Amino acid sequence: MRRLVFSLALIGTLTLSGCALDQMIKAAAEQDVVVTPNPLELHADTVTFEVSATLPLKMLKKGKIYTIYPFYTYNGTELALEGIEFKADDFTDPTVQPRLTQSFSFPYTPEMKQGEIFVEGEARDPNNGKSVRTPARLKLVDGVITTSLLTQDPFGVTFAEHGYNNQEELIPTNISFFFEQGRSQLRRSETRSDRGQEFDAFIAAKNVTRTVTITGTHSPEGSERINSDLAKDRAEAIEEWYRDQMDKYDYQGMADSIEFILKPVIEDWGLFLEMLDDYNEISAEEKGQVRRIVGGSGDFESKEDELGKLPFYKQLFDDLYPELRRAKSDILTVKPKKSDAQISILAKQVADGSISADTLTIEEMMYAATLTPSMEEKMNIYAAAVKKADTWQAHNNLGASLLALASRSGDQAQIEKAVTHLEQAKLKVSNNAMPAANLGMAYYMQGNYEGAYETMNEAADMRPSTDLMRQVNAVRGVVEIKKGMYNQAVTTFANIEGNAPNYTNKGLAMILNKDYQTARTALGDAIEEDSNYAMAYYLAAVAAARLKNEADVIANLVKAIDANPELKEMAVIDLEFTNYQDSADFQAALD
Repeated sequence: MRRLVFSLALIGTLTLSGCALDQMIKAAAEQDVVVTPNPLELHADTVTFEVSATLPLKMLKKGKIYTIYPFYTYNGTELALEGIEFKADDFTDPTVQPRLTQSFSFPYTPEMKQGEIFVEGEARDPNNGKSVRTPARLKLVDGVITTSLLTQDPFGVTFAEHGYNNQEELIPTNISFFFEQGRSQLRRSETRSDRGQEFDAFIAAKNVTRTVTITGTHSPEGSERINSDLAKDRAEAIEEWYRDQMDKYDYQGMADSIEFILKPVIEDWGLFLEMLDDYNEISAEEKGQVRRIVGGSGDFESKEDELGKLPFYKQLFDDLYPELRRAKSDILTVKPKKSDAQISILAKQVADGSISADTLTIEEMMYAATLTPSMEEKMNIYAAAVKKADTWQAHNNLGASLLALASRSGDQAQIEKAVTHLEQAKLKVSNNAMPAANLGMAYYMQGNYEGAYETMNEAADMRPSTDLMRQVNAVRGVVEIKKGMYNQAVTTFANIEGNAPNYTNKGLAMILNKDYQTARTALGDAIEEDSNYAMAYYLAAVAAARLKNEADVIANLVKAIDANPELKEMAVIDLEFTNYQDSADFQAALD
C-alpha cells in the first residue's frame, strides 16, 4: 500500500513538472532575443557578437531552467554555440523581466559569409532531467559583413644606391717646380727631374683637361721680395713650358679648351707657417718666436728683417726658404669612364657568364641594373653583382627585384628567394631600415602578416627616410586592419605614399573606425589618383550606405561595376546594402 502511494505521488510530480515545462515553452513565444551587431561583422579573423534575451514575466517556474541555444548555419553546416541559461532561482522578483546578455565569437572561414543565426529554446527540469524544446527555431540574423577583408595589397620596395657616379669627375694632379733665388727661369734640371719626367708623361697622355692652376710663390728675403713680379713670372714660366709640351705632342684644338689660371702669391706667410709646423730642426720655443714675429705688427719687410736677427735664421733660410721659391701646378683632368651603353652591354655579358665579372667594378654593375627597364634583366644583373661582391646592397637589390617580379606573377618561389637575400642584406648591415622594410614586404607577400608587422616596426625604429617610412606605413596599416586595430591603422595611414591602393586602404580603415565622412574624403583622394580604381568607388558606396545616402550608394556602385564588372556579384550579396535591396534604383544599378 505504501509503495502504491509513493508511485502515485511520483507520477503526480512528473505530471506537474511536465506541465510547467510546457507552460515555459508556450510563454517563450513572447521572448525578445536581439543579436548585436545585425548583420554580424568580421573583424580580424573572428566574428564576435552579443545576444541579449529578455523573457516574459512569470515565464520561469520554480526550480526550472530555460536555455536559449544560438546556432550559425551556413553552406549546409551548423555551428552550435554555448547556451544562454536562465535559472529560475536567479530571478525571484516577479515584477522584473529576466534578462541576460552574453558574448559569442567564432573563427571565420570564407564559407561563412552567407549564413543565418537561429536560436532555439529549451525548458528543463534539473531534478529529473526532463526537457522540452521550442517547436521551431527563431531566425535572427542573415550572414556576415566582411568589409574588413577589402584591403588592397600594398607593394613597394626600395633599391640601394649603386654608388657609381655617371657624371663627369675631375682628377687632381699636383706637380711643383723650384726656382733659384731671385730668378724665374725654369731650369733644365727641373724639367729633367723625376717630377719633370712625370709631368711630361702626363701631358703626353693627352688626358682630357679642364683647368691648370699655377700658383707662383717667393721666399721672404730681400732679393726675392724686391722683385714684386717674381711669383707671377714663375707661374708664367710653367704655363709657357706646359704649352710648349702640348705643341710637342700635337694637342691641336684640345689646347684651346684648357683654362690656365695663374695665381701669384706675394708677401704671404701662409705656406711658410705650414712648413714651419713640420720643421723639426729648431725647438718649439724657437718656433714660437717665429710665429710671434710673423703674427705681430709691422709690414712684410719689417717682419723679415726681424726674422733675420734670430740666431737660427740661417737654418730657416737654408732649409725652408728654397721650398718657397716654387710654382705649383694643380691640374684637373676628366676621369676616363665607360659610356652608359658600354656599361649596359658589358653588364649583361657578365650576367650571362660570357665575360669575366672583373670587366666591371661592383659600382658599374649596380649602376648597369638601373639602365634597363626590364625587371628580369635587373634581377640577372643583381644576381651577378651578388656573386661578384656579396655586399648588402647587392643582396638587397636582388631581393627587391625578385619581389617586383613576384608582385606580377605571384610566384612564391621568387618570394622565398627574395626572403633569403633580404635576410642576408639585413645581417650584413646594422641599423639600416631599407633591407628590413623590403624583408617586411616579402613576409607580407607570403601571408606572414605577424612577421611582416614585426619587421616593419623594426624598420620604423631605424629612422628610415621619409619615402621609406611611407612604404613601411603602407604595409603596417594594412596589417593593422587585418588585426582589427582600426584606430591605430588610421593613425598609421596619416603618413603614406599618395596612390590609389594606399588611399583606398586609408578610407577602409576609417569606415571600420566608423568615421564615414572622413573615409569618403580619403576614397576621393584614391579616385583622384586613379579615376578607374574600382574598389575606391565600391568602398565609397559602403560609406554612403552607412550614412544612409542612397543616391551616393547607387552612383558609386555604378562606377565601381563599370571599372570592374566582377563587383556586381559582390554587391548583390553584400549585407552592407541590405537596406537598399528592394530599391528599384539599386536593382537597376546592378542590372
